[in-house]
Amino acid sequence: MGHCYHHALSSVRKWGGEPEDYLPLHQWFDESKAITADFRHRALRHHAEGIFMLERFFGTTITVSTGRVIPVRLVGEQHVREDLGFIPSFADWVRCIRPEPWMGRAQPIHRDLDPFEAVAA
Repeated sequence: MGHCYHHALSSVRKWGGEPEDYLPLHQWFDESKAITADFRHRALRHHAEGIFMLERFFGTTITVSTGRVIPVRLVGEQHVREDLGFIPSFADWVRCIRPEPWMGRAQPIHRDLDPFEAVAA
């Protein structure tokens, strides 16, 4: 789809109310555009777990201006489907990330921090 406002208009068409009723939910999905302004921003929230995160942030339901109660999860599913055509898992996104050497260079800090670590003589 594109802009959050257009997602909100789609929500109005589906459940009624005003675009402003839905705009905060759709904006939450696309806040990651501040990090990277292309489609890759979607990897952060456009997946099944992101939809459940939306529900934790905004609650199980919202009440729109007409008084109708709408499940937040349905709005999240609508947003992701409109952008991607289906609801991927986070694992679907991760499988597409090409590993780079720097991603696995963790240093074992336990040697510096654990006072009970055996010291080699």
